[in-house]
Amino acid sequence: MNIKHIFFDLDHTLWDFETNSDLAFTTIFKKHNVKVEVNKFLNYYKGINQNYWKLYRDEKITKEELRVGRLKDTFSKIKYNATSELIDFLSVDYIEYLPTNNYLFEGAFEILDYLHPNYEMHIITNGFNEVQFKKIENSGLTKYFDKIITSEEAGVKKPNPHIFNYALNKANALSNESVMIGDNWEADIMGAKNVGLDVIFCNFNNEPVSESIKSVNLLSEIKKFL
Repeated sequence: MNIKHIFFDLDHTLWDFETNSDLAFTTIFKKHNVKVEVNKFLNYYKGINQNYWKLYRDEKITKEELRVGRLKDTFSKIKYNATSELIDFLSVDYIEYLPTNNYLFEGAFEILDYLHPNYEMHIITNGFNEVQFKKIENSGLTKYFDKIITSEEAGVKKPNPHIFNYALNKANALSNESVMIGDNWEADIMGAKNVGLDVIFCNFNNEPVSESIKSVNLLSEIKKFL
């Protein structure tokens, strides 16, 4: 591998989204006196949220429809009568509180310290601008990355080829000298492969994967490939 540039996904790859999201919901439910057991809510929310993000990636819903719809559908599922006003408050506060908790996956700093001296490193993320930059700064990741490319800036979302080509251009990188590291098979791995990048799949859920795809179960295992 003649790799000079590494592009990382952020959420679910370096930044422990589920842990940080759970903490944000605990905080805002208490703030707004939502009489729901947080774990019960999250049990349904996580799958609903994933489905909404898939629709968002596929350009089938707007950012606002994602932010409100995932809450509305979850409350409906658990039969909690949440007013439109409450859902609006929660959708705003969730985005505000989410980047105040900044747990990273095990080995994140260690692997970044290992890679940083030898590669130009960047982030490509489908997350919202107002949240992603706060996550990166608050969690101490800023110093590791040269370019931060968001879907809002690029105008399209992973796996759309344009966001990867946009990122390569912004980083002054060639596809055959670049690798994408991420957890989402469709958005990160297939999206990057389709424009000629090498890939490393963060297979934290131990899914069946073709031997032709480099994959790791822990961030520390990236050292096997770089």
